[in-house]
Amino acid sequence: MTSLVIGLGNPGPEYAETRHNVGQMVVEELARRGASSLSVSKKTHTRTATVRLAGEAVVIGVPMSYMNVSGGPTSSLAKYHSVAPTDVVVVHDELDIPFGTVKIKRGGGSGGHNGLKDVTKALGTPDYVRVRVGIGRPPGRMEAAAFVLKPFSSVERKELPFLVDDAADAVEAILASGLEAAQMRFHTKG
Repeated sequence: MTSLVIGLGNPGPEYAETRHNVGQMVVEELARRGASSLSVSKKTHTRTATVRLAGEAVVIGVPMSYMNVSGGPTSSLAKYHSVAPTDVVVVHDELDIPFGTVKIKRGGGSGGHNGLKDVTKALGTPDYVRVRVGIGRPPGRMEAAAFVLKPFSSVERKELPFLVDDAADAVEAILASGLEAAQMRFHTKG
């Protein structure tokens, strides 16, 4: 069984360091761990690689589309590699979790996250696994839409490598020992 790990974000250098792109950062880390790099697949409109993680071949990728239309490329990549929607792992930023925290779940709503909304629509089910990377809430009266498109603060940037590592570890834990064991490990971290 092949698994597919998708990191959500926006294309282009102007978005590369923003909170909304933390999912892509995690997939880039998984590519590095698998001694690979992502290459363009015009057929699926993604940047993708097949790497060995947790002892198995895993397809990893990032849509080359904007966040709000991530579903098409995600679905295309899953179909191209014959991956069932329930074997898709989506890594994404999460406003409702404090910065620095990683949570894992299967299914659920989109919580206003338009990338997840589009992935759910394209896959035809919400029952894929989500690795939710906490970015925290916007300060003061800042709109969430503006907050997610801003770069991480200087304080957050110091912690960001650890957060990306944790989220990549969470993906590997899901692949190695399954969803429930990974949840136990990551949801009980002190």
